[in-house]
Amino acid sequence: MKFEESSSVKTSFSERIMLWYSQNKRDLPWRNTKNPYHIWLSEVILQQTRVNQGLPYYERFLELFPTVHHLAKADEREVLRAWQGLGYYSRARNLHKTAKIISTDMGGRFPDTSLKLLKLPGIGPYTAAAISSIANGEQVAVVDGNVFRVLSRVFGIHDDIGSNKGQKLFYGKANKLIPHDRPDIFNQSVMEFGAVHCTPKNPDCGNCPMGVECYARINQQQDNLPVKSKKVKVRQRFFYYVCISYNNSLMMKERKGSGIWRGLFDFYLIERNEQLEFNDLLDDPILKRLETYSDHIEESKPYKHILTHQHIIAKFYTVHLHQMPKETDFVREGLALYNAQELIELPKPVLISAYLKDSFF
Repeated sequence: MKFEESSSVKTSFSERIMLWYSQNKRDLPWRNTKNPYHIWLSEVILQQTRVNQGLPYYERFLELFPTVHHLAKADEREVLRAWQGLGYYSRARNLHKTAKIISTDMGGRFPDTSLKLLKLPGIGPYTAAAISSIANGEQVAVVDGNVFRVLSRVFGIHDDIGSNKGQKLFYGKANKLIPHDRPDIFNQSVMEFGAVHCTPKNPDCGNCPMGVECYARINQQQDNLPVKSKKVKVRQRFFYYVCISYNNSLMMKERKGSGIWRGLFDFYLIERNEQLEFNDLLDDPILKRLETYSDHIEESKPYKHILTHQHIIAKFYTVHLHQMPKETDFVREGLALYNAQELIELPKPVLISAYLKDSFF
């Protein structure tokens, strides 16, 4: 990755990192626009997703919902279907809520400051700063994982990025460094530098514009910065899905409540705290009900789905029915039959899609 100094005069951190950006930035569609809707979409999609994974979603959203008004008018199920595979479905729901507010209450115009943007659902300090600095030229720094890493390494900041003190220090440092005339370029420069050059593992320290002054490089502290002491407690969950098959259709239900998969469709679920065999599940009332109507039952391989705070281990038991029992129990559970085309169109967790792809499509 190249870097060429523009002069022999010592330049500031901000100037050097923006020069690096001009020489090395990736050509990405949201960098060629000041449209706040496009910028907002890209930032929300890329919050927990790599660029190469997020780019097709960004393009798909703009194809399906070319303006904030189109997104606002869409059915939530359509939005969740477009989001499928990205995870964190609350972000998709907040995206939809905010689109409705901007379309209906604001005439399609995004707020012009980060403080105003913060009042909208799903928009936090990072997203608000990104939208406002890039679309409106507001001098407000973006601070994300990449920025924490770059600043902690270059300036030798050992404060925990998860602590209140650390957050205040990093935000203060970033806002001191951001130039008033090019806040959009500066923010994108630091984020890009952290994403492709000053990476978590094996940063390119041998070809770095900050190399001779970087605290981490001088002191061999690249692997120790930034400091993050809080460890995420991971919960293990065991899912046993009952896939009721009848007349070339499968029974599915929409998940209700406040869980992460609310609004998505899956099968009848039996959740337990441990790994069990199928015979251990036969006391379930739905399985008992199906016993006299089934021809045979197929057991899937285990599927693992890794989330930030939980690891899900799932098995699918497809119960093939030769006769459909009275639907009272199924209706009570919210189950309904869907044919192959309908199954494809339903918004589903990626875990369910993976199973369907392996077994039915």
